[in-house]
Amino acid sequence: MTSSNKKRGEEALTHLEREIKARDRKEKARPFGVVIASVFAILIIGGGITYFATQSGEEDVVAEDATETDTPPEEQEAITLAGQRETPLEPTVQCEYNESGEAAKDATVPNGDDISNEGTVTVNLATNQGEIPMELDRSLAPCTVNAITDLVDQGYYNDTICHRMTTGGLAVLQCGDPTGSGSGGPGFQFANEYPTDEMDDTAVQTIYPRGSIAMANAGADTNGSQFFLNYADSTLAPDYTYFGNITDEGLETLDAIAEKGVEGGGADGAPAEEVRIESATVV
Repeated sequence: MTSSNKKRGEEALTHLEREIKARDRKEKARPFGVVIASVFAILIIGGGITYFATQSGEEDVVAEDATETDTPPEEQEAITLAGQRETPLEPTVQCEYNESGEAAKDATVPNGDDISNEGTVTVNLATNQGEIPMELDRSLAPCTVNAITDLVDQGYYNDTICHRMTTGGLAVLQCGDPTGSGSGGPGFQFANEYPTDEMDDTAVQTIYPRGSIAMANAGADTNGSQFFLNYADSTLAPDYTYFGNITDEGLETLDAIAEKGVEGGGADGAPAEEVRIESATVV
């Protein structure tokens, strides 16, 4: 386990170096000191724009917004995700949930047999800042929706904080870790779904639109319990499962949270005012 985590950490650092080079090309006019400060902030917070594997083997879930390719980032045209599959799935799918690490909070592994890909499920996050109803879409990510709703039914998200907020090209509120550290998971992992499983080239940049909900992860196929809510368009590689959308009511609450910004006035960190999920329910 230690060797595996070390390897994942080294890969993450290599990824970070590539991103720094890409950003240097894109922002040559940016003061050098600001770039260095940003790098240290990324490392301190737990990766800011890159997913790092923690030494405990649990997931450190952050989001990546740059990938170095032969074409300079400023010349790439990001693809806005439509939130709809090009080719529908079969009516039912088999989902594989693999035990991984120690659960941050008691949770059982979901049943993955004959999971429907039809219809939506409404999950409401009752937070201390207001209600955030979400429409989870089985047609996009049946295994993800099945896992999240199962965790909701188990009370896994009750009395947990949304530990991270970002601003700028990545505009998200990240939730789902009972430890509040960004490294906690449910004790199992599962594979990426839409849009990753439809992409021939995951090096392209995509826009996760305002209102979309996606899974955070610590690398390919390491989805667990953490997810992020996009309160504005976020530019990312298509490596994060998009599995639903926030309702208009939920966006009003999310906008009010985002308006308060990040703790300390930064671009990435804990929300300026604590966001606590008091209860999560399938409506």
